[in-house]
Amino acid sequence: MQPRIENPALTLPGVMPALQRLAGAAKKAGVPETTLYLIELRASQINGCSVCADMHSREMKAAGEADERIFTLAAWRETPYFTDAERAALALTEAITRLADRPDAVSDEIWDEAARHYNETQLAGLVIAIAGINTWNRINAATRQITGDWVGQWVASSQPAGHAA
Repeated sequence: MQPRIENPALTLPGVMPALQRLAGAAKKAGVPETTLYLIELRASQINGCSVCADMHSREMKAAGEADERIFTLAAWRETPYFTDAERAALALTEAITRLADRPDAVSDEIWDEAARHYNETQLAGLVIAIAGINTWNRINAATRQITGDWVGQWVASSQPAGHAA
């Protein structure tokens, strides 16, 4: 399997730094890092992005996440491994990722549950993080970017001190 083209975020000047700044801004909103990893992995599972699914599951593992949480994320509603706040973020992630699947893309019920657990700045961070991972998923899936050993190397090199890949 080969990618259709080189990753557009690397081809077009300014795209990679812009996407990295977007992700950085979302991380400053006060949403727990673990929650951001969960939403990135869940959106990537939905969108079939192998690069992002591989990368974010490895990030979760490197950050010390339990295997059960990584392995059962796709079935988060049927497992005991996620907090109520994480479940609210995951429901919001699924709704935003699947906008066209229902007439009211993000229902008041989903939004209100997220708002019970996150303040306005955190909600803004969640929305931006979800939009960002969906952008990456669409870039990678459309151009058939290929995951591989390079993802593990990237995750290992990007982990802060105290995290092991």
